[in-house]
Amino acid sequence: MVLVRRGIATMASLKKASKVVCIGRNYADHIAELNSARPKQPFFFLKPPSSILLPGEGPVIQPKGVNLHYEVELALIIGKRLRDLEATDEQTALDAVDKYALSIDMTARNIQNEAKKKGLPWDISKGFDTFLPMSKLIEKSAIPDPHKIELYLTVNNEVRQNDSTELMLFRIPRILSDISKVMTLEEGDIVITGTPKGVGPVVPGDIMRAGIKIDGKELEEAKIEVGVEESTSSYVFAET
Repeated sequence: MVLVRRGIATMASLKKASKVVCIGRNYADHIAELNSARPKQPFFFLKPPSSILLPGEGPVIQPKGVNLHYEVELALIIGKRLRDLEATDEQTALDAVDKYALSIDMTARNIQNEAKKKGLPWDISKGFDTFLPMSKLIEKSAIPDPHKIELYLTVNNEVRQNDSTELMLFRIPRILSDISKVMTLEEGDIVITGTPKGVGPVVPGDIMRAGIKIDGKELEEAKIEVGVEESTSSYVFAET
């Protein structure tokens, strides 16, 4: 295992991440609602840093022909280079997290479903510009235990997702270990840790609000408020 140098993440640095690693199928009820198979080990894929939407940068853009879904997730901002980390080394794993953030993993569900059916990559379904709204950065001191926080998301003030990270199938040390044994996690990389049940569609005109609560108290810096608008691009999804 290699771990070197502490990083100091800033909002401006997020889009300079070398990669965004996304953990899939990490909450049992979410697996069930999508009729997916429960993984035997952490399952992950990538989103491009160009999909990041910082606070105040505007709305999520829905491409034409896309069934757009939200997935609220806790994000880890990596502050130290990690390679070949052992899952039992929990302290090193947690020490490697520089800051937290909240994120919404926007997904073109119909594109993803087609890719899964045909055995194709998911990149398009996850990778459009604006498909990763993020909150402000959250200091580690504000989240004493990342496995005991409540994630929520509303659409037009109606609660759609509201669950505890205690329900994660694979916790942060195991997640970082498995990733680091496949690809080195670099300083500034972002890892999003999976979504609880309640995912669903949004359409242009909808307003998503998301946040984190700890012992029932709202964490101000974790709040996300972002609208949805239809794309003016010439892109229209067509079956592969």
